[in-house]
Amino acid sequence: MENCIRECADKNQLNRCAESLEEISLEIQQIASILNIAGNEVRLKIFHLLNEEQEMCPCDLSDVLQMTVPAISQHLKKMKTAKLLFSEKRSQTIYYSINYEESKILLPMLESLKQVSV
Repeated sequence: MENCIRECADKNQLNRCAESLEEISLEIQQIASILNIAGNEVRLKIFHLLNEEQEMCPCDLSDVLQMTVPAISQHLKKMKTAKLLFSEKRSQTIYYSINYEESKILLPMLESLKQVSV
């Protein structure tokens, strides 16, 4: 491991960097939160399926992913709490769909999945 032995710090550069990070700190926190939620394989699969199908209920997701409905529901709850999903209850069934405004950082990743499968 090499050590950094700096002869002279560029205080202007350091101040610019600190100011730049301060200006975007809220956005960085939001992106980190979204990536933290989406950085789970099951949640990425759910996100992909919802992007492809527009909306699905937990039972359908459970069948496709071969997981229990309670397990799927826990993932959906985390995604909804992070505002990545909308939910709509129709009769006895809750349907989930993507909140594209809050999920725009994830969309390029989903698009890259489509390119891989072509």
